[in-house]
Amino acid sequence: MTASLDTDGLVAAGDLPSGGLAPDPAAAGLDGARGRTPLVIKLLVGATFTVILNETIMTNAVPRLMVDFDISPRAAQWLSTVFMLTLAALIPVTGWFLQRVTTRRAYGVAMATFCVGTVIGAVAPVYPVLLVGRVVQAAGTAVMMPLLMTTLMTVVPERDRGRVMGTVTMAMSCAPALGPAVSGVILQLGSWRLIFVFMLPIAAVVGLGGLRLLENIGETQATPVSWISVVLAAAGFGGFLFGLSEAGALNSVYVGLIIVGGLALVAAFVGKQLRLQRVGSPLLDLRTLNHRTFSVSLLLLAAVDMAFLGSMFLLPLYLQDTRHLSSLETGLLVMPGGLAMGALGPPVGRLYDRYGARPLVIPGAACSVVALGTLSQLGAHTPYLLLLAAHIVLMASLAAVMTPVFSVGLGDLPTDLYAHGSSLFGTIMQVSGAIGTALLVVISQSRESHLVHAGVASAEATVGGLRWAFAGGAVCAIATTLLGLLLPRTTGRTTDPDATEASSEAELDLALG
Repeated sequence: MTASLDTDGLVAAGDLPSGGLAPDPAAAGLDGARGRTPLVIKLLVGATFTVILNETIMTNAVPRLMVDFDISPRAAQWLSTVFMLTLAALIPVTGWFLQRVTTRRAYGVAMATFCVGTVIGAVAPVYPVLLVGRVVQAAGTAVMMPLLMTTLMTVVPERDRGRVMGTVTMAMSCAPALGPAVSGVILQLGSWRLIFVFMLPIAAVVGLGGLRLLENIGETQATPVSWISVVLAAAGFGGFLFGLSEAGALNSVYVGLIIVGGLALVAAFVGKQLRLQRVGSPLLDLRTLNHRTFSVSLLLLAAVDMAFLGSMFLLPLYLQDTRHLSSLETGLLVMPGGLAMGALGPPVGRLYDRYGARPLVIPGAACSVVALGTLSQLGAHTPYLLLLAAHIVLMASLAAVMTPVFSVGLGDLPTDLYAHGSSLFGTIMQVSGAIGTALLVVISQSRESHLVHAGVASAEATVGGLRWAFAGGAVCAIATTLLGLLLPRTTGRTTDPDATEASSEAELDLALG
């Protein structure tokens, strides 16, 4: 059988081996060389780093935005909230989108959308327009993250996935850690608009450079779209996360109705996907859940995000409200943890390739229990060095957990479900992170209120509430440790490196004739 390339660089669908993807060998890196990261992954990692950096880069600009637009702190917080809601609403759709369009087109759409949002943010005359810019930026980000994961699983041989996933983890962890520090430096030069001006040329260069060098990977599937599913996903996941984000800020009955309504729409979305699976055109293919290791990884990822993201929301709150640090000082204090996680990504990936997931996930999750337990004992004058050490251990633990979980979970799926698995991972990250944040905030506020009514001073009551919240995060970390025991002892479905290499070479020979 002879493979032929169409005008877009895709292998013609009629010449493909049944049920498989035939990546271009130069782009995919399937040339037999080990330890080499494919060019397509390097390009996508750079683009993903750029768009994720934007998620936290506006943090330090909030005080200036409050003055320039005459808005309240609650309204200013919507810069982050609307970004999160957009990701939650759109990520479930990306599984279908990535199967329908070529790699280059998906990349071009993502980066062009992000650049348009950046321009809107830079010139926004009023605050609602700035929020629109953030929504458009988030739409580009929602495509880029699953695109990177799906492409990685398609072009990287199983024997190298841990190492390459470690590089991806490095980018995804360093970007949020650097965001507040980068924005703090930019704001020293002038207006908050300079943040968008700074991001635009970087995003444009990354986008255009990627389009020039990027090769299409795999074949497209012209499946129909269920617009009912699109609406149910956007309204359900978006509504649910909106309710969680407003917990404690609005009337509890009103928030409860929003959360219940969002969950009902999510349930309707799931039912619709199960019906669409019978005809082969679901927006989000839930057959991924039939694979045990993927399902365990999904639960583990949910527990991880509840513990880590919830705790990471509370620590800056403590540093700024209780210890009275500035946003820039807070960003600089938590930055070493993010950098440590990024630095550990590649070596953790190599260890995963050699030893599998369990020897990394279980000790990593156990260390996170220790770190969160330490933070649950903080006080009004806890040494900064101790806080820094606990945060570094926490982020290092996250590196030991996330890379193996992504690799072993997606590695359990067949090729045609990679895009849907990546989308489901992204959705769970958004939802569980919001649940964890809302849960720990409620714990903190409830404990603080109880202490105030008991006659405890306000500042001491706030610290008491944070202690209980970090203890709640430690409980989620314990759940992560227990779930790690359910992971397989091997790196994936193929345990023999020689067999894996032979299988990859056989598939490539078949694709190339």
